[in-house]
Amino acid sequence: MDKLASFSEIKILSRQYKASGKTIVFTNGCFDIIHAGHVKYLSQAASLGDILILGLNSDLSVKTIKGEKRPVIGQDHRSIVVAALACIDHVVLFDEPDPKLLIETICPDVLVKGADWQEDQIIGADFVKKNGGYIKRVFLEPDISTSKIIEKIGKLYYE
Repeated sequence: MDKLASFSEIKILSRQYKASGKTIVFTNGCFDIIHAGHVKYLSQAASLGDILILGLNSDLSVKTIKGEKRPVIGQDHRSIVVAALACIDHVVLFDEPDPKLLIETICPDVLVKGADWQEDQIIGADFVKKNGGYIKRVFLEPDISTSKIIEKIGKLYYE
């Protein structure tokens, strides 16, 4: 089965998983330059249920959030990389600046974000809780981020 799913495909798949009693976990992000922190975060998210669906910000969405110089890696290549991770069951791209519509379509049992987010600031948290799910804030690896990697590369080559 191809892990890359369209919006309409993930809607159908989510309903099928729910009907069969599977626990759906959802998280989202840009995942621009994959690093150990991403892998640990996604592995932890996957351990919270049966199916991990990753909402991947499209290039348009990343530019809106992070600025014109991002993403470094385009959405087609980022999709391939994250889909290759064993812990991820499905990847779905979204163009919006936040995953609200995607969360409401999937209706996950568990919504995962980094511990740097306060629960009342997590998009979709109220919806998930109202529908019987819960929010899990996952510890992030300190001192590693895509922004720090880009900064380090810049210093190596331009200073």
